Amino acid sequence: MSQFSYKAMQSDGAVTVGNLDANNRHEALRQIEGRGLKPISLLEAAAGAPAAKNGTEPPHFNLSLGGPKKITARILENFTRLLSSLLAAGVPFSRALVILHREADSPVAKEKWKEIHDLVIDGMSLSDAMARSPETFPKVYVAMVEAGETGGFLDVVLAQIADFQAREKDLQSKVVTALMYPAILLVLALGVLIFLMVFFIPRFQLVFAGFNAELPLLTQMIINTSHIIRSYGLFVAAGLGVGIYSLRTWFKSETGRRAWEGFILKLPQVGPLLAQFAMARFCRMLGTLLGAGVPLVNALNVARRSIGNQILVDAVSDSIDRVKEGKALGASLARNRALFPGAIIEMISVAEESGRLDTELLRIANVTESDLDRQLKTVVALAEPLMLFLIAAFIGTIFIGMVYPIFSLQDHIK
Repeated sequence: MSQFSYKAMQSDGAVTVGNLDANNRHEALRQIEGRGLKPISLLEAAAGAPAAKNGTEPPHFNLSLGGPKKITARILENFTRLLSSLLAAGVPFSRALVILHREADSPVAKEKWKEIHDLVIDGMSLSDAMARSPETFPKVYVAMVEAGETGGFLDVVLAQIADFQAREKDLQSKVVTALMYPAILLVLALGVLIFLMVFFIPRFQLVFAGFNAELPLLTQMIINTSHIIRSYGLFVAAGLGVGIYSLRTWFKSETGRRAWEGFILKLPQVGPLLAQFAMARFCRMLGTLLGAGVPLVNALNVARRSIGNQILVDAVSDSIDRVKEGKALGASLARNRALFPGAIIEMISVAEESGRLDTELLRIANVTESDLDRQLKTVVALAEPLMLFLIAAFIGTIFIGMVYPIFSLQDHIK
């Protein structure tokens, strides 16, 4: 259990700070909201650091000279949550942006929030202003802000975005923690492998060369690999670097991104999880928009941008075209089975006929997200033993390939 220092807004608009113990950031946020407070910022206390006393400003530590060079995920989450709290408390929009600029801790955040403020003051919408900084605000973030502006519930959407960011950060932390031990083993295994290839295997080869022994195929492959690494190691490393850079450039292009997203969707286990996550996000956004009175076609055009995967966005776009032609939403989405299973289509169709589409979409999103949480926990739990097995299999193959010829050494001596 970790200790967190928080800054929150009381019901009367006053700002208070304090400390609490929680297993993760998401649980800490729930505790703050349970006390009737609206969280503004949340910092995990470092081990051994003194905690802040209630009613006083928690200390901020920045070990990097000059502060962070870009907007980090934590800075963006604090910005989103504070803006949501200010708007929910009735603070005027322009004044809220001024407060965000004034309260920013890092120079890069101050500059970015001032840029957003100036664009909004000049008459630009918040979503359009954020869209000018894709390195800070992802497309999904901008789409959700646009949805809040369209429906007139920006504070609610910003709170949802902050919750999404907190959940993703918790998930990322769990994945990193689960893979830390296998990653260390992988680095050590690579170090041992390089030592074997460069120093041990060449001497091992000389032993059999004196007996004119014919080595097994696996051993020959290992020796040939050792020869390539010793003779052309620098060229191989340079080639790998150029290849990785070329792949990254290709993935950033429209063609490469579509090809990669299509490949990810076809992967077993991973593809269905991503499709479920996209469907839950789409249903939650569409249900929230419809509940606010946004027309169906307009709500669909905004909600489809929150999916994230361009392949699925294109599929939903085809469904929107059929809705424009006058067809029912359930029938229009039925052709996209990769995103909407048959049971979900039936639920949407029945809800559409009964006039409670917005409520049902939100219920589908809640159920799907709960199921996703369970599946992701299972995937993370299986990742560590799977990686350990792969490392053991790889090192074991090298070991067998080098040891196996020893059993035939006596025959060559005779």
